[in-house]
Amino acid sequence: MRVLLVEDDARVAAAIRSALARRGIAADWAPTGRAAMTKVGAADVVLLDLGLPDVNGFDLCRSIRNSGDVAILVVSAKGQVDDRILGLRSGADDYLVKPFDVDELVARIHAVLRRRNTVRPGPPERIRFADVEIDLPGHQVSVGGRPVSLARKEFELLAIIAGADGAVCPRDQLIAEVWGKTWAGANRTLDVHVATLRTKLDRPGLIVTVRGVGYRLAQPASGASPAR
Repeated sequence: MRVLLVEDDARVAAAIRSALARRGIAADWAPTGRAAMTKVGAADVVLLDLGLPDVNGFDLCRSIRNSGDVAILVVSAKGQVDDRILGLRSGADDYLVKPFDVDELVARIHAVLRRRNTVRPGPPERIRFADVEIDLPGHQVSVGGRPVSLARKEFELLAIIAGADGAVCPRDQLIAEVWGKTWAGANRTLDVHVATLRTKLDRPGLIVTVRGVGYRLAQPASGASPAR
């Protein structure tokens, strides 16, 4: 695993690199956006601080995303919901607010890598896991061959969670991708939609709650070959 840390504060960068090294992860360092763009081609994962001296962090995130299929994890003190949503819309795979627990950082690094590594050329037309089948173009779901009627946002949530193939989908990401905005009751609305999904699918253990983070599929969809 090749990690690139983009962080302008040398002391913070040294502390993060040291903590990662103790957990078996070596990280290269770029103190500016320009330096990051010269090194990103050799990275599997970019840990991106948004407060850089030479470029706008969101613009850099978009540039990194356009440069290739590297995983991007924003690690920033910008903790407002609007910042998190903008980071995800700018191409980040995940967003972690400083200060953070290093073990959570490591877990998220592995999670974004899993999601990237499960991507196959061309999107599948169907996702199958257990006895559930999702017809993506047709916006239809069946369980054990029985059609299940889902509202549009319920279907979008299921498709995103199933498409992550067992990796955790953070709450902020789900809200940003399905609703495109946030509001005071967004987390509650998300919880209600997931609860409704569990009821309609009649598979209460299928979508697992990862407390304080988000949701994931109990059984990875890779157990069955997706139809294309």
